[in-house]
Amino acid sequence: MRVLVYINSAQRRPRVLRTLGRVSLPEGLVCFVKADCPTCQMVQPVLRQLAAVDAALTVYTQDDPTFPAGTAPVDDTLLEVSYRQRIEIVPTLLRVVGGKPVERLEGWDRREWERLTGINGLGDGLPAFRPGCGSRTLDIGMPEILAMRYDGSRIRSRRIELGAQEDEVEATFARGWSDGLPLVPPTPPRVLRMLEGTSRDPQDVVAVVPPDLVECTVEKVAVNAVMAGCRPEYLPVVLAAVEAACTEAFNIHGILATTYFVGPVVIVNGPIAREIGMNSGINALGQGNRANATIGRALQLVIRNVGGGRPGEIDRATLGNPGKYTFCFAEAEDTSPWESLSVERGLPPGTSAVTLFAGSGVQPFFDQLARTPEALARSLAACLRVVGHPKWGLAWDALCVISPEHGRVFREAGWSKARLRDELGSILTFPGAEMVKGAGGIAEGMPELAVGATVAKFRPGGLLFAHAGGTAGLFSAIIAGWVSGPAGTEPVTQEIRR
Repeated sequence: MRVLVYINSAQRRPRVLRTLGRVSLPEGLVCFVKADCPTCQMVQPVLRQLAAVDAALTVYTQDDPTFPAGTAPVDDTLLEVSYRQRIEIVPTLLRVVGGKPVERLEGWDRREWERLTGINGLGDGLPAFRPGCGSRTLDIGMPEILAMRYDGSRIRSRRIELGAQEDEVEATFARGWSDGLPLVPPTPPRVLRMLEGTSRDPQDVVAVVPPDLVECTVEKVAVNAVMAGCRPEYLPVVLAAVEAACTEAFNIHGILATTYFVGPVVIVNGPIAREIGMNSGINALGQGNRANATIGRALQLVIRNVGGGRPGEIDRATLGNPGKYTFCFAEAEDTSPWESLSVERGLPPGTSAVTLFAGSGVQPFFDQLARTPEALARSLAACLRVVGHPKWGLAWDALCVISPEHGRVFREAGWSKARLRDELGSILTFPGAEMVKGAGGIAEGMPELAVGATVAKFRPGGLLFAHAGGTAGLFSAIIAGWVSGPAGTEPVTQEIRR
């Protein structure tokens, strides 16, 4: 029988503590071995030596309850202790205080074993060093088996049983879980594996997700991250994106309900972007990178499947935009002419964070001839004027993604973000008489109240800059926003917690 984990939020249950790594171990020295390991066979005399000097040694054996002889081994052939202690290499030697490991050695290294045990002359006649072997907990298929055997109770969602002839992928379409593309079936082992990406408790509530205002747990985010195709190490980024999206400031309910084009754009800053292999370079806003593609998709699936934000229901976009499948990229901080977006928005350098921006798609900005910052700023301003409509000011925000070749022009001239923003603000301020309805023969425009005033295209703080893209090509991008401020949306920056 095949089983999928149900994606919608279930009734809230009591909090369950994460169990991995919380098994109490015997005090003293603890060693994990298996008979099918040449290094473990080699260190048998060392283990007998430690046992003979009453070194408070406990040996857990993974495959042969009689191995190693002369050490009174403890049978761990079901691998529960090895699994809970995250043993990946045998032999692994631990020093345990208060039931918890305080030091760990993997493989055989005479000098380090003598230091940890406090006993000299260990393994005379043996090589000074030899690497260990893979733990049985890492055998093919074993991590999933052990997760279900010892931690299956961590998953509280209702299970969906499929018929013998029912296709798993088609089942996710039939149940309305999909965004229109195939999903990875969220089986219990896959969800458990995804939960290994965070230290947060599976039943912790991450956010209350609009429009249905449903409590969403870490587990529910993990289920949707599985379906989106995420790896476990992406989960902290998805969790932070969900938290940011569900704030009053970002207003995901309004973003869903509007007939405008917008959806959440996720910009990732900090060390985690590099650690999980995100793309900030060539084709950063396009396809081809798993982390970029699946993190944004997981956020959208949470909004759809937990919060109920489905197209044709609460999602009333007239046209939408392809970014509503997924729109996520990392900022190229190491080559940026400026401080990162997250630092500019108040977080310390080196902090991993996401910034959510309500974006309506990518508007190309093309200028291959400007060689001064003044000329490039005027060219950019001309393109920014058409955000939303050229006769409206103070209505939409915009995010400019500046590529390395354009960024070089500003860097070489010593222009900061603030300097560029001031220059653009000066250029993008217009007489109100040019902006009102009917002016220039265009019916659309601002109210007659603007006559006699000057009108800025963007509100203070409404123009954001990020740095990304390939090193060849004098092209940048403008991502237009939605109604800005309290009546619409504000960009939100959220620190990523592991």
